[in-house]
This record gives sequence, structure tokens and C-alpha cells, in this order.
Amino acid sequence: MDLKLLKSLVRLMERGEVNELEIEDEKAGVRIHLRRGGAGETGGAPLVMLPGGGGQGAAAAAPAPREAAALAAESTGSGLKEIKSPMVGTFYRSASPDADPFVSEGARVGEDDVVCIIEAMKVMNEIKAECQGEIVEILVENGDPVEFGQPMFLVRSH
Repeated sequence: MDLKLLKSLVRLMERGEVNELEIEDEKAGVRIHLRRGGAGETGGAPLVMLPGGGGQGAAAAAPAPREAAALAAESTGSGLKEIKSPMVGTFYRSASPDADPFVSEGARVGEDDVVCIIEAMKVMNEIKAECQGEIVEILVENGDPVEFGQPMFLVRSH
């Protein structure tokens, strides 16, 4: 299981974009079930199901990363905007492996600034910010697959 992928999924759940998710990796023999707590439930931490002895699943609360929780709370009215993937493909932070990233956290971007490349069907597509502000967080790791509409960056508007 990819820990970075799991952190990204927990981040999506914290922002309320996903309420429940189940992932099964038959090769590794791991099944993970994440469920976001409702308004009437206490806790609210996603539930992680891992295989235990005798076929019984052991449940454990997955602690949310502090930064993601702070950003989720901060984004509800602080002017944070998501730059979302316009397509399915592979996310790249730079034009080539040895080049500097297009942007990093803390960088200021304009509407026409390229923030990443998404490779789709062997075509490299430059993705522009389409907003102005400061990159607060990069939500996707270099080389990770992205889905249509998946948030890739958080930008604080100025």
C-alpha cells in the first residue's frame, strides 16, 4: 500500500469530498475501509480495516495529518482555491526529471503560469494555474496518477 496515496485519500475525506472508501490490495493481502463520521457521530476519524488472524478484521482509527486538518478548517472561508486536474493522467511537477519544479509551496502564481504537466496517452499537457495567489499545498506527489477533477494544489487568493 502506498502511504502517500492513503494520506491523500484521508485529506479528501477531511474536506468532505469523499464519505466512504474501500480499497483492497489482493497482492499484498490488505483491505482498507475508510468511513467519514457523520454529524451525529463522535470522533470523525476515518476507520481503517486491516486483515487480522482467523479472517477477522482489526479496526483502528487513522489519525489525520495536522497540516491537512488545519487546511481543511482554514479552507472553509479563507479564500483557498483548488487547482483541479482537467483530465486523467500522470502528474509531473517539472518538464523533465532533472529540471526544477514549475512551482513549490509558497510560490506565487498568475493565471497563465504553468503549475504542472499531466501526461495522458503519451501526450504532455501543460496545466496552468487559472487563478492568482500563493501555492499553499501540493496535494499530489510527482509521478502519481490523477483523476479528472482531483485537487492537485491549494492556492490562497490575494
